[in-house]
Amino acid sequence: MPGQPDLPLPFPELTGDQPLLPARMVNEYQYCPRLAYLEWVQGEWAESVDTVDGRYRHRRVDKPSGDLPDPADSPPMEPQHARSITLSSNRLGLIARMDVVEADGTVATPVDYKRGKRPHVARGAYDPERVQLCVQGMILEEHGFEVPEGALYFAQSKERVRVEFDDDLRALTRNAVDGLRHIAAGGQIPPPLVDSPKCPRCSLVGICLPDEVNFLARMALPPRPLAVPHDEAMPLYVQARGAKVTKSGETLEVHVEDHKVATARLGETSQVVLQGSVYLTAPALHELMAREIPVTWLSFGGWFLGHTVGLGHKNVEIRTAQYRASFDERHCLRLARGIVAAKIRNARTLLRRNWKRGELPENLLDEFRRDIEQAERAVSLQTLLGIEGNAAARYFRNFREMLGDGDGVSASFDFEKRNRRPPADPVNALLSYAYSLLTRAVTVALTAVGFDAYRGFYHQPRYGRPALALDLMEPFRPLIADSAVIMAINNGEVRPSDFLSVAGSVSLTNDGRKRFIAGFERRLTQEITHPIFGYRLSYRRLLELQARLLARHLLGEIPEYPNFITR
Repeated sequence: MPGQPDLPLPFPELTGDQPLLPARMVNEYQYCPRLAYLEWVQGEWAESVDTVDGRYRHRRVDKPSGDLPDPADSPPMEPQHARSITLSSNRLGLIARMDVVEADGTVATPVDYKRGKRPHVARGAYDPERVQLCVQGMILEEHGFEVPEGALYFAQSKERVRVEFDDDLRALTRNAVDGLRHIAAGGQIPPPLVDSPKCPRCSLVGICLPDEVNFLARMALPPRPLAVPHDEAMPLYVQARGAKVTKSGETLEVHVEDHKVATARLGETSQVVLQGSVYLTAPALHELMAREIPVTWLSFGGWFLGHTVGLGHKNVEIRTAQYRASFDERHCLRLARGIVAAKIRNARTLLRRNWKRGELPENLLDEFRRDIEQAERAVSLQTLLGIEGNAAARYFRNFREMLGDGDGVSASFDFEKRNRRPPADPVNALLSYAYSLLTRAVTVALTAVGFDAYRGFYHQPRYGRPALALDLMEPFRPLIADSAVIMAINNGEVRPSDFLSVAGSVSLTNDGRKRFIAGFERRLTQEITHPIFGYRLSYRRLLELQARLLARHLLGEIPEYPNFITR
């Protein structure tokens, strides 16, 4: 009938394994639907100055105290306070942890603490905070209270703002709840915001990649020069035979023959790398898994055996897209062409940078140019393997030209061709060890993003082989691993006495391995300017960025995977 208002339909009560929506996620959806999807559906999270400061300012209200009375039995005019109360409603499908609830008889007022200053806006607060508070009010009403209003307390300015739960706010809140349910059920991540002022301070900007995705998908605005987070945490390497790694409070301790030889703070440890017969105690392993700090296991000779993580990343959407693409031969070939062409380009660049006798010969440049063209036109993975093999043989035939000209270098680090398993000379021993370290670094980055490192596109699955890590690391072999080997030799960081030769196999000594690991990690922390996005970041951060760009491609947000090609 004309003029007849719509009747609101009640939320269907949740059944089965459908999760309750947290009030905080409704806040995130109102602020940015993509942020809510990343956190709620894909399980992404990252700390920032704001999140750490907010947790610090909540330390008092996060301590439960007081009980929320039953509104049916509450006598009038007897105010009560309860802190850190968690309530839910199956009918609404919502759950909330409330900082403070002030109850006076049957009337309750939720109070939500915010870290910053009160914003000077018309309604006293921004809509995401008002919606989150309204969710708390709706849940309290489900528990029998009358909740006409709530309050926001801004810790920095020490001001309290009253928020009335009027019809407009309730409608806005229901729309936000329905919208979050819709995108979660649809399984399609919302597009990133375009040139939004919200992005630079967002803790997930390095995961969401709003400017990068928009630029690669639509070639619209170039990425803003956002500050890339610098992670101070570093890997802990333990290689002493019979060493034991234990936990003591917030510290990892390394013992050799019952003597403490080293310590590392857990908060400053990005991963633990154990080589050979090293013992890790159960309490230390449990703490590392709880903190999502991966443990990498290497053989005594440096071969990458695997790594241990906690529950792992719950972003099943990435793995589903990865598996789907890995069974598509055309998609695999398209990705593999770009990977191999990028590897050849970067190998050519490394030769050009480090060539010791003037300029790189023009005929050698032409040969690499033909290799790149053939790789980009390859009709099958088998053909591509042959093209890559020819280019690699040409590259390693000229590898010696990048090593120093001193007599010590010439005599001790002679190099003719690439060989492995076992490496027959010091240079091959360094290359093999560097590739093992790079495989570990890329595997950890892929796992942290949510990939299955053992299902690739170019390298075919084989028992125990991290095929996707080998795919992603191909363009970085020259830039990180080979470059670390060249610098270690030319700078004298490894010496002839750092190698052992037994039965035709050459390997590093413990001291030589320590010095080479230091050089390799230094290479990972070296900052470069990204050729597409224009901002500076370390190679370590770049590996994670490439893994996230691959995810964005597989999930359909960007048309092509942009391989990293240095200038």
